[in-house]
Amino acid sequence: MIKVLIVDDQALIREGLNMMLSLYEDIHIIGEAINGQEAIKLLQEKETDVILMDIRMPIMDGVEATRIIKEKYPHIKIIILTTFNEDEYIFQGLNYGADGYILKDVSSKELINSIKSVYRGDMLFHGEVAKTIAGAIKGSKTIKKESILESLTPRELEIAKLVVGGRSNKEIADILYITEGTVKNHISRILSKLGLRDRTQLAIYLKNHGQAFESDTRLNHNF
Repeated sequence: MIKVLIVDDQALIREGLNMMLSLYEDIHIIGEAINGQEAIKLLQEKETDVILMDIRMPIMDGVEATRIIKEKYPHIKIIILTTFNEDEYIFQGLNYGADGYILKDVSSKELINSIKSVYRGDMLFHGEVAKTIAGAIKGSKTIKKESILESLTPRELEIAKLVVGGRSNKEIADILYITEGTVKNHISRILSKLGLRDRTQLAIYLKNHGQAFESDTRLNHNF
């Protein structure tokens, strides 16, 4: 059963999503939150697999909440639900680790399929959001090495360095005092952000971009 948290400042939206998802036996709604801050608090009490996260909320919006949650709970999947197809929010959310974006006008079947897809580890984008991302990539003929690496968090950079050094997931987990599962989640996120397929491609990529990688001030160690 997939445990889902609904985060939206509009009661009507929360109630509608709850009612819709409750019809499916393999979905369990563990709670609702009216903003990002409340969602983070709930995560301390409730085991969660997937979060349906609104973007625009008072006190703490969905983008900031995504950043904090992904730093603390990288295994939790976050789907941004929005009525706004705005580039700024889309790319900020992706940089902070959002697993997908869908618009609030999707059908119940699309929403369920989206939750299951993200739960399995896939990245997911609603048609209109995908067009925005594709357009941005197509419109940019060159991407600076530094800007690509800047999409990684300090922890991801640290793990990437250890991968390049030939460390196994277990060795990385022991060195950083985290679980092996957390290491796997971080590596998956790194590969996704850099558009790579596996650890071998990651090692080759970072060695080819060694100067930019080494100069990143967020690393405490030399490359």
